[in-house]
Amino acid sequence: MTITSAEHDLWIRRFHPAPDAKVRLLCLPHAGGSASFYFPVSAALSPGIEVLAVQYPGRQDRRSEPSIGTVAELADQVYRALGPLDDKPLALFGHSMGAVLGFELARRMEADGRRAAVLFASGRRGPATHRAESVHKRDDDGLVSELKSLSGTNTALLGDEEILRMILPAIRNDYRAVETYERPAGGPLTSQIVVLIGDDDPKSTVEEAKAWAEETTGGFSLRVFPGGHFYLATQQKAVLGEISDRLGALAG
Repeated sequence: MTITSAEHDLWIRRFHPAPDAKVRLLCLPHAGGSASFYFPVSAALSPGIEVLAVQYPGRQDRRSEPSIGTVAELADQVYRALGPLDDKPLALFGHSMGAVLGFELARRMEADGRRAAVLFASGRRGPATHRAESVHKRDDDGLVSELKSLSGTNTALLGDEEILRMILPAIRNDYRAVETYERPAGGPLTSQIVVLIGDDDPKSTVEEAKAWAEETTGGFSLRVFPGGHFYLATQQKAVLGEISDRLGALAG
């Protein structure tokens, strides 16, 4: 099915268009996150790399739209939205839930005769590993406590009850989607996988992150940074350097 320009733009955001870039990087937000989380990445890497960011339904300017309940359905919708973006290499960067979504997008690309240039999987254990997690079943206070412990959401927002009530449904939905995700049957990717993780991440140990190696025949590497689940906020320069180095050859 052909996707319209308006549909594409609803899902895919370009903060700094770079039509002359030789490679694109599609960024996928964490649970409760939005495309704007990657604005600094776009600013830093443009114009050598064109950074695109996915805006999920149920937040910011898409707040009135219903959230999507499963990672698989979300991957289907994002892949459809990518539509025409097949004229140059496309790398994927996903943090936390976004890493799982990136894996599912890479699988869809390969099933369609395409291949992700690189899959950057950040802050997430390997897709085949399992933890019995049920944060999405907590009450609102329990969900807010989880967000504060991970320091992934602006604490000023957490103190504003009106804003909090607007974003909690989307956050809960995302947690439900990723906590009920199970890796589907199928072989490994042929795309290179680069895993980035904080050394004190409560959501994934380094050993669990190493399990990503089983998901590709195209090369695997792991880099451990100081920090917790949102290590990339304090290690931004090093993370951007890692991305630039990996994509440099593609960008020429």
